[in-house]
Amino acid sequence: MVGVAQLVELLVVAQVVARSSRVTHPIRLCKGRGISASSFFLYTLTPDNIMPLLAPYRRKVPKEAINELPLRHYSGPIRLVNCGRSLEHALSCIKGETLLGFDTETRPAFRKGEFYLPSLLQLAARGEVFLFHLKTIGFPDPVRDLLADTSVIKTGVAVRDDITGLQKLNPFQPGSFIDLGEVARQKNIPTRGLRTIAANFLSFRLSKGAQRSNWGAPELDAKQQTYAATDAWVSRKIHLRFEELGML
Repeated sequence: MVGVAQLVELLVVAQVVARSSRVTHPIRLCKGRGISASSFFLYTLTPDNIMPLLAPYRRKVPKEAINELPLRHYSGPIRLVNCGRSLEHALSCIKGETLLGFDTETRPAFRKGEFYLPSLLQLAARGEVFLFHLKTIGFPDPVRDLLADTSVIKTGVAVRDDITGLQKLNPFQPGSFIDLGEVARQKNIPTRGLRTIAANFLSFRLSKGAQRSNWGAPELDAKQQTYAATDAWVSRKIHLRFEELGML
């Protein structure tokens, strides 16, 4: 029998084999005494044994601690969708994706009673992020249908407000949206905003530099595009991390 002291490393494979209250993950035992590197066994995550896994994350992360973390931003391909041709290309690339990071950006309001609808929709796929410039292309039916598609998970933080804003542009029934902040709340995780969740679960910080810039501008500069792409990209990363930990 293999003792605990003989196990040098446990590597949890990210893909969830079954989604239920009893979630089975394959776990590899690496370089333990008397264990081959290819040895596998099945470990079942249940509401009881998931508690120790989440214990390190049940903490508040103070602003000072977040500021000490390395700054990260999305550095992959960004596709700006601002015409019919780029829209067709984006939808073709997204076809077949089952998980999309989701976010929107809205022009900030500085006066009482001032209100704006979303100017930008961000969807992060596996290898690229698409920025739908709603001020230019509107909110076309194919994009609306994608957000209603229950076979594609859309994941982000505080998604309800984003959905409400988009529905005012073109009504739709949202399909398969996951609010990561709500998942954290249900698991008694005190960090529930995108930046605090990223700091807690991914150990890096996100810039707020372009947060209150003019998202209603006819053209978005490189800084705005990177900021917007990062929010959708990190939402997808957090979702995958939550899956690894059996939170989804």
